[in-house]
Amino acid sequence: MKNEPVIIVSGLPRSGTSLVMQMLEQGGVEAVTDNVRKPDKDNPRGYYELQKTLSLEEDNSWLHEMRGKAVKVVSPLLYDLLFSEKFKVLFVQRDIREILASQAAMLGEGIEEERGDDEMAAAFSKHLAMVLDWLHRQSNMEVLTINYKGLIAAPEEGAGIMNEFLGGGLDEAAMARAVDPTLYRRRLS
Repeated sequence: MKNEPVIIVSGLPRSGTSLVMQMLEQGGVEAVTDNVRKPDKDNPRGYYELQKTLSLEEDNSWLHEMRGKAVKVVSPLLYDLLFSEKFKVLFVQRDIREILASQAAMLGEGIEEERGDDEMAAAFSKHLAMVLDWLHRQSNMEVLTINYKGLIAAPEEGAGIMNEFLGGGLDEAAMARAVDPTLYRRRLS
């Protein structure tokens, strides 16, 4: 529909964006994915990625076709969204140390308490502050920040907040059931 916003799920890689996509899909939102990247041990339910989001800078003309649907766009690519569209952005935030531990495990580096990730954590923190500031200044974008740890701890509450943000009508119980706390494996506290 012409008046429906495009639903964007964003955050840093390994922040919980795939979980939010799963929740939206279970709640009744069409989650757009090409399934090029297959489920694996790091994301056993799938990545919910769409390869053409990686080329938004070159071609974002297809975004109007995503009205009323959910598309996952990693945070550095948000700047390339169409300014002629309305967006509802669900931005997932997770402890940077957990993100780094998850990335290290995914890359097979193992998890070490002190890996010298201070510079990377600082760079990620700076990026998040900049992108969130930018998002909140866009007149065509509404933003809901989602705390990953809080979502795992209280999925019913998280589902309710997301449903309200998106205008209601989603199956909150089904959304909450999509949360599997056993998949929260790089927990620091």
